Amino acid sequence: MTWDFSTDPEYQKKLDWALEFVRGEVEALDLRYPQMHFTPPAPGLKPRTDALKQKVRDQGLWAAHLGPELGGHGFGQLKLALLNEILGRSEWAPVIFGTAAPDTGNAEILARYGTPGQKARYLQPLLDGEIFSCYSMTEPQGGADPGVFRTRAYRDGDDWIIDGWKFFSSNAATASFLIVMAVTKPDVPPREGMSMFLVPSDASGLKMERNIHLSGEPTNTSGHGLMHYDKVRLPAEALLGAEGDGFGVAQARLGGGRVHHAMRTVGLCHRVFDAMCERAVSRTTKGSLLADKQAVQQKIADSWAQIQQLRLLVLHTAWLIDQDGTVSARKEISAIKTVAADVLNDVVSRAIEVHGALGITNEMPLWHWLQTAFVVRFSDGPSEIHRMVVARQVLKEYSPADGSWPSEHIPSRLAALEEQ
Repeated sequence: MTWDFSTDPEYQKKLDWALEFVRGEVEALDLRYPQMHFTPPAPGLKPRTDALKQKVRDQGLWAAHLGPELGGHGFGQLKLALLNEILGRSEWAPVIFGTAAPDTGNAEILARYGTPGQKARYLQPLLDGEIFSCYSMTEPQGGADPGVFRTRAYRDGDDWIIDGWKFFSSNAATASFLIVMAVTKPDVPPREGMSMFLVPSDASGLKMERNIHLSGEPTNTSGHGLMHYDKVRLPAEALLGAEGDGFGVAQARLGGGRVHHAMRTVGLCHRVFDAMCERAVSRTTKGSLLADKQAVQQKIADSWAQIQQLRLLVLHTAWLIDQDGTVSARKEISAIKTVAADVLNDVVSRAIEVHGALGITNEMPLWHWLQTAFVVRFSDGPSEIHRMVVARQVLKEYSPADGSWPSEHIPSRLAALEEQ
């Protein structure tokens, strides 16, 4: 067995370019247009973002998550993870690189399950970065648990009728279309009774009752819609994939996406860590630098170790997916999702403490990043569910102890040796 932590030199050049580009040009958008990355750009901004996107295309890094048949380069999850580590520094970077969620996942399932007509209408504009999309799954009464979904889709002649409510449909306000999960077979288990539908944002009967924003977030951003599907009528060709395959379609978009999100979280952790260390070597109090204080040194050491552990776990998960696909890495995918949120929360909390009062003001991004850690806990399914998945997968590898005593019971082991 050979273990190799090196990066292909040619790809490393692309990563070096991406880091310099994000730091030098893209992060400026975060300052001037904070949290506006999912909002259609104003006329004066669009030429600027288009020019930045073209630079990414010129480097062969546009929509890098896609296969060659869709204009990507088939990098695989490990190379994508290294790129997403850089993109995690900036909220605008995924948009500029054509890899923003939920558009990436929606593009992947459209590419895999969409008909030629669906691809022409929805996929190509999405790949070109001309439109936004929305993934409308969670519901007010049950969150992300498909077992309690109430939104129904039923046949009416050749058409489908969707009736129900969806909660936290991110980017619904600016999306050109929504991918909706609905119950089509209520008398069978959720894995067999869910279907996916493509709904244009101007469909009759589709109404955003409220556009909900995160606490403290500007209300002119894209937000997260409370959607009412009031007997929305759709043609038969609106079905995405086969009837009853909605659960499988959903899983197809989530595995790789969780690796992307986790590695972007690593990238954000790096940026938070840099800010903390800079503060430590800059601020003097009680006669010495913060960097000389034992408590601050412990915060820095613990943060560095956590970030490195998370990074290696995510990269190993990406490697596993490249080897055998997402099914083989199920517990690892769930693990990185939960660990990423915890590490970001810990590192940002320490950085705030090192910055003192300045850290909790709106003159620093730290409080916003702390909120991001809580968002990561909820996105792509609550962390509690993923911990359950990890535990169940791990426990499958174990068997009950033989007899009345544990396998590590010392008297029993000694007795067994005497019998040999």
